[in-house]
Amino acid sequence: MHVIKLGLGEKETVQRQHKDAYQVILDGVKGGTKEKRLAAQFIPKFFKHFPELADSAINAQLDLCEDEDVSIRRQAIKELPQFATGENLPRVADILTQLLQTDDSAEFNLVNNALLSIFKMDAKGTLGGLFSQILQGEDIVRERAIKFLSTKLKTLPDEVLTKEVEELILTESKKVLEDVTGEEFVLFMKILSGLKSLQTVSGRQQLVELVAEQADLEQTFNPSDPDCVDRLLQCTRQAVPLFSKNVHSTRFVTYFCEQVLPNLSTLTTPVEGLDIQLEVLKLLAEMSSFCGDMEKLETNLRKLFDKLLEYMPLPPEEAENGENAGNEEPKLQFSYVECLLYSFHQLGRKLPDFLTAKLNAEKLKDFKIRLQYFARGLQVYIRQLRLALQGKTGEALKTEENKIKVVALKITNNINVLIKDLFHIPPSYKSTVTLSWKPVQKVEIGQKRASEDATSGSPPKKSPAGPKRDARQIYNPPSGKYSSNLGNFNYERSLQGK
Repeated sequence: MHVIKLGLGEKETVQRQHKDAYQVILDGVKGGTKEKRLAAQFIPKFFKHFPELADSAINAQLDLCEDEDVSIRRQAIKELPQFATGENLPRVADILTQLLQTDDSAEFNLVNNALLSIFKMDAKGTLGGLFSQILQGEDIVRERAIKFLSTKLKTLPDEVLTKEVEELILTESKKVLEDVTGEEFVLFMKILSGLKSLQTVSGRQQLVELVAEQADLEQTFNPSDPDCVDRLLQCTRQAVPLFSKNVHSTRFVTYFCEQVLPNLSTLTTPVEGLDIQLEVLKLLAEMSSFCGDMEKLETNLRKLFDKLLEYMPLPPEEAENGENAGNEEPKLQFSYVECLLYSFHQLGRKLPDFLTAKLNAEKLKDFKIRLQYFARGLQVYIRQLRLALQGKTGEALKTEENKIKVVALKITNNINVLIKDLFHIPPSYKSTVTLSWKPVQKVEIGQKRASEDATSGSPPKKSPAGPKRDARQIYNPPSGKYSSNLGNFNYERSLQGK
């Protein structure tokens, strides 16, 4: 082998007569450890001089990539980019993608680096190899290839990720999205939403349409099927960050009002411990801000209104002595009411005479009694919370008990602002509030008081597969703990004790 090395190395241009010598190097992959190490080094070194032996050379190097000796495998993998020339590049990309299945961390890093290296040579060819394995490869290869794209694409420079390359990524991704798991779907949305060409309004609209197709919004919703519920949740979570004043959520909001709200109480949770009803209502609330013109606005607003009434109890009947006739007072579910009231307030702006012209007088009177009863307890609770938190700063606010109280104060403040709006004659829809689980937006000095009133809300219920849209919230109390505390708050007794 050493003699062959010298014979080849002495020539500036390797002549055809050296073909036999190169063949001996290729045969070295069947030899011992020393021959294999030399072969791993010299097969790629002289590869370009023997195009007629390209297939044999790549196959020989691939054999070395699968050798039992880890040092030989690593050397062979490291040199693979040297084979990525012309029509050979997609094949090399395909081979490297398959090699992502290795459990050796050093090898895995070498494969990643090699893929990035050939990506910079020919992005389209590399994508061809990656997507070929994603569509047809083994599960472990598919999984790691998708993760490679989701983590590495954003590290590539603009001259590599051209508009044409991004278009290819979108086209190939659509093929994959025809059959994906929930986790894969989330990763592909991460990939696509990071593409520069999809940062525009039209690009965002494309993504929303992709998500809507994945969510199967044309089909009748089945609340008892956990897979159906999970798919809708996963897709809606991906769609929410895409909505804006120019990219409307109308299609999703319509589906939630028509198909999901009427079945809210019968939803089957796909994740143990998840408050599925609250999760759905939170998503609806977030989307309602960006709803455009809706075909059946009055019908859907009525469905939303009816659902809100379910969580806005009437005052308990009083006996002749002034005490409550029943043993139990209605339980309030502030988290649910915040979401429903906010959604109603947002959609109500589009039909401001709904409460006065679309409801009969008796129905409106009933609603105002419910609002007034809710507001009475709300005021007492807000005072109690402020008193409990008064003077507390820093570490004192980080205890679990105080975290719960801070979030509770956000929710009750939020509901208070919205109820005040609806008590106007005629009802007003002008106040702006920040949903409690969302980060508070900076406001102008003139809006300070309104923003203080507006910061309220419920704690997010986290699904393991959920996105990180709640990551910036101020507090995150344990799932379920705070909602039940608020729901059981006995404000009527507090009123009597004042």
